[in-house]
Amino acid sequence: MKLMYALWGEGLGERLRGEGLRKELAGVGATALQINVRDADVADAQVKHTTYDAPIDAIVSVWTEGERESVTDVLRTVADEVNGWVVEERRPVEPPVVEDGVRTDALVNVAILRIPEDLTREEWLYRWHVLHTPVAIETQGTFGYVQNTVSEPITEGKRVDALVEELFPMEAMTSAHAFYGSGGDDAELQRRVTALMESVVRFGAHLNLDLVPTSRYVFTLG
Repeated sequence: MKLMYALWGEGLGERLRGEGLRKELAGVGATALQINVRDADVADAQVKHTTYDAPIDAIVSVWTEGERESVTDVLRTVADEVNGWVVEERRPVEPPVVEDGVRTDALVNVAILRIPEDLTREEWLYRWHVLHTPVAIETQGTFGYVQNTVSEPITEGKRVDALVEELFPMEAMTSAHAFYGSGGDDAELQRRVTALMESVVRFGAHLNLDLVPTSRYVFTLG
């Protein structure tokens, strides 16, 4: 079972990467941990959005064979506020393997999506998974793309229907050509931007959106 959480709090990066947290999570049945934290390494990222009163400070993914409530309680010991969801994961582009605790050399954007009122869940998933996915891969300079569809919430909080993780070169923080993988060709850049935006609008991902630029760390537990 994969759980994902939005966390708020000062200095979360250091606490989330601490050995004590990993031991506590392993003790309640967690087998793997991924930390996406908004930190100094991605401070120059030009694209970010928030619908919350305060921007999200970290997104944490936990794979567990234990109880979701126990994982949530552990994360509440390190964060001021925790919102969590059970998710179903798809990996259209597998992120690169990195050693435990080593920062992935990437700008990792985590997008939080919500289904527009005029679309059913089934139609929204079709437009996202079937129609949008190949467009997103073809028009962006990503080398990792993970889609997480929310099955049910774990905590109270604003409704969330999906969390998407996309890995870009670090240069994409400030370079549109690096972000879209257009190789410095302005005409190709415009073509890619137009195609992507049309696809994004088709399933309403431009509305009610949170986009969190992060650094990514993974750990095997136990």
